[in-house]
Amino acid sequence: MINKLAKMVATFFYVGYLPAAPGTIASLLGLFLYIIIMGNTVVLLSTIIVVILLGFLLSGKAEKSFGMKDPGCIVIDEIAGILISLIFLPVQFNVLITAFFLFRAFDMFKIYPANKLESLGGSMGIMMDDIMAGIYTNIIMQVALKIVF
Repeated sequence: MINKLAKMVATFFYVGYLPAAPGTIASLLGLFLYIIIMGNTVVLLSTIIVVILLGFLLSGKAEKSFGMKDPGCIVIDEIAGILISLIFLPVQFNVLITAFFLFRAFDMFKIYPANKLESLGGSMGIMMDDIMAGIYTNIIMQVALKIVF
């Protein structure tokens, strides 16, 4: 039972099983989730905390169940990362799209220390590199918005 729950949550309700670009699609779903809940700071922060906690609690179990290190079908880390990327950003199309692509780039290229964090075992390795990519993205977006506006 716990393995089924872990797989369901870690794959973000089976989105991770999509045959093409499950991480990108999960990131898009995270972006839409942000747009839906961003008007309520308490709900937004609570959602981010819950996603991160569930990711840490269940992604390692799902990884063991799949029998491989950080399988691509585990996408709860992308949900956590994109939500962190977007927190406190204005809901403007150009801002959200820029943050989305910046997050995906940081997630793919694993700039230090994300590359070291990815090598950690279990849930830590799965979650931390995407959390770091989200932090990088948010910092860059916040600075860019201060410079531009």
